[in-house]
Amino acid sequence: MTTKSKYRAALPLALTLVLAGCGQQAAAPAEKAEAKEAEAEGAVHLTAEQIAAAGIVLVRPTAGAGVLSLPATIESDPQATQVVSAAIGGRVVALNRNLGEAVRRGEVVAVIESRDAAGLRAEVEAAQARANLARSNLAREERLFALKVSPERDLIAARTAMTEANIALRLASQQVSAAGVGGGALNRIGVVAPIGGQVTARSVVLGQTVAPDAELFRVANLGRVAINLSLTPADAGRVRVGTPVEVRSGARTATARVHFVSPVLDAATRLVPAVALLENGGGVWRPGEPVTALLQIGAPGDAVSVPDSAIQTVEGRTSVFVRTKDGFRAVSVTVTSRVGGAATVIGLSGRESLAGEGSFTLKAELAKGEAEHGGH
Repeated sequence: MTTKSKYRAALPLALTLVLAGCGQQAAAPAEKAEAKEAEAEGAVHLTAEQIAAAGIVLVRPTAGAGVLSLPATIESDPQATQVVSAAIGGRVVALNRNLGEAVRRGEVVAVIESRDAAGLRAEVEAAQARANLARSNLAREERLFALKVSPERDLIAARTAMTEANIALRLASQQVSAAGVGGGALNRIGVVAPIGGQVTARSVVLGQTVAPDAELFRVANLGRVAINLSLTPADAGRVRVGTPVEVRSGARTATARVHFVSPVLDAATRLVPAVALLENGGGVWRPGEPVTALLQIGAPGDAVSVPDSAIQTVEGRTSVFVRTKDGFRAVSVTVTSRVGGAATVIGLSGRESLAGEGSFTLKAELAKGEAEHGGH
């Protein structure tokens, strides 16, 4: 047993001996004090010398913001995450990126071989040929009309055909663009990354046949990550957009800001979803990682902060020992949160002097006094 542990173990005994010595010197005053103690429930009568001998440290409550501690998980920022899918069905013949690899926006990440792809590319070539023919016919009709050989209606018809051919060409080109680009062969379409970032998921393997709009990859820009929180309705009323959030995981800490607080409760959990965003330029925080989120929330107007050492359970009630002119008195409080060795409580004015370190000695003495009084 360490010296400090021995000292703590001896505190109740030392306090008992001090009180016993005082009782032997003045039996009549002790009986009066016992009567007063019976009248004042939860009171422990001590002099300043006895308090010092028992090693009781006095502390004061502090006002300030409350701290809400919640378990949370690092997630990819939904606004910076994109699913890479195939607009047409077919067989996967190339996968150019693997999990964790970086990708640039517009870079081909997969190639799909498909009959639909061949049809789309063929339609573009056919539309291009029709547009070229319509352009040639229009030029010829313009020359004939200028020589007064061809009537005006033929010129108008050629212009209309040219316009329709150009529209068909643009439509075919847009369909190919929507499906993908590159790939090289007529029956292949290249699937491109819509954003730059890292590949966080891959859902296919080479040779696999995929349906239209099937997910191939998931790309996320991890320069900023999200922290999903679930708040009680009471706590949600004290959280605002911009509220600071301290993120902890082991020895790592960072500061995020609340970006969104839902105006409605989650139907399944009956809690209020909230999202905080955390800058992650160095890639220190990884999606899926469990963390502790500490929200600096506004405490209720009558809440104060006290050390955890001041909190004791007296007769089943959470209490603190308030210094009085005759010693201490147990006062019931309500703990709203605990974090970092301190507790936010309701039930104190904030002007009291409390027993901090060593308050367990008062709890033991109070229990002993009540047992002795009940035995008479």
